[in-house]
Amino acid sequence: MSYELFIGLRYLKAKRKETFISIITLISISGVTVGVMALIIVLSVMTGFEEDLREKILGVNAHLVVLELGQGMRNYKDVSQKVKDIKGVAGTTPFTYHQAMVSSSSGVMGVVVRGLDMDTVGGVTVLPKKIREGSLDGLRLPIRETYDTPNAAIPGIVIGKELAKNLNIATGDEINLVSPAGTMTAIGAIPRLARFKVTGIFEFGMYEFDSTIVFISIENSQRFFKLNDAVTGIEVKIDNIYQAEKIARKIQNLLGSPFWVRTWMEMNKNLFSALKLEKIAMFVILVLIIMVAAFNIISTLIMVVMEKSKDIAVLKSMGATGAGIMRIFMIEGLVIGVAGTILGIIGGVSSCLLLKKYQFIQLPSDVYYISTLPVKTDPVLIGIIAVSAVCITFLATLYPSWQAARLDPVEAIRYE
Repeated sequence: MSYELFIGLRYLKAKRKETFISIITLISISGVTVGVMALIIVLSVMTGFEEDLREKILGVNAHLVVLELGQGMRNYKDVSQKVKDIKGVAGTTPFTYHQAMVSSSSGVMGVVVRGLDMDTVGGVTVLPKKIREGSLDGLRLPIRETYDTPNAAIPGIVIGKELAKNLNIATGDEINLVSPAGTMTAIGAIPRLARFKVTGIFEFGMYEFDSTIVFISIENSQRFFKLNDAVTGIEVKIDNIYQAEKIARKIQNLLGSPFWVRTWMEMNKNLFSALKLEKIAMFVILVLIIMVAAFNIISTLIMVVMEKSKDIAVLKSMGATGAGIMRIFMIEGLVIGVAGTILGIIGGVSSCLLLKKYQFIQLPSDVYYISTLPVKTDPVLIGIIAVSAVCITFLATLYPSWQAARLDPVEAIRYE
């Protein structure tokens, strides 16, 4: 063991008359610990929130959406086959998207009506896994026409949990779907209306989705909204969501105009950009806690230098170089920083594991999209936090160490 390391570690053990310095050392370690803990917990929660939100959004929306300029897409079967042949594409499904109203005996609410292809939707979205009551089977029944008998089967509709709660309806109840684009008659426009039976209730975990989206079959959607054989577009699932832009360019180059492709990142750009900016801002703010601890380290080392000026003079008279003296106090400061960082990592990771396991913090889902606090610990992020903390504490040791190195041994001994 070098004398610098031995003396640096020895200075951490205060003598009886130097208890005050020892207390300040503990405060410095505690400051680094609290800063590292806060960074790990807050950034882990924000990472978990971002991932949870991404999963919920991609549960409803596809990774890519292929659209055609004009009044919908008619040759969607050919387009789907071309897109499927591209490497990295896991599945495709056509869809329709329209705004309408649903009414029950308890009230009326505006909704987004999504038409599903029952044969392919399971390979692209997670809707079948999100059904909490009933099933999707009833969606296959056709819409009743005026010439149908009163006993004809009523087609199914799947609604969200929050919408069912707002309209006070359950599976098996009947609701009316009303289109704002009415049918022209001799006496003017009459709203288009169809009766559906609630055959399923889904829950994605986001209030916005669970309260405003309803699903019917794509055939019923085409008939109700008078689309003939057209669809709004094609949803595409890919193997790697982070390759979305690359695959989107391939699809765009293959199909050309008038088709255009949107990725999940483009459709939710503002939301995820805001989350990323907020994460960076929180990192910068919480690093200030570690910087406050770094100032404590500076003051601690300066006091140690003043207290140990005689020892420094003796070491220099015995041949210790200025660089060696610097290393002594740099080691002392680094030990404080590393100890605080290790304790902070242990405390931060432990807190995250407790939050994840017991979920004792509840949140209003209509405000935060989620009902519990999501936590995801990222080893890379923890590594960045640890390195940042150690670097800040290392920089804090430079000035006191430099002051110790330039101390004149003659002057130090003269005033003892």
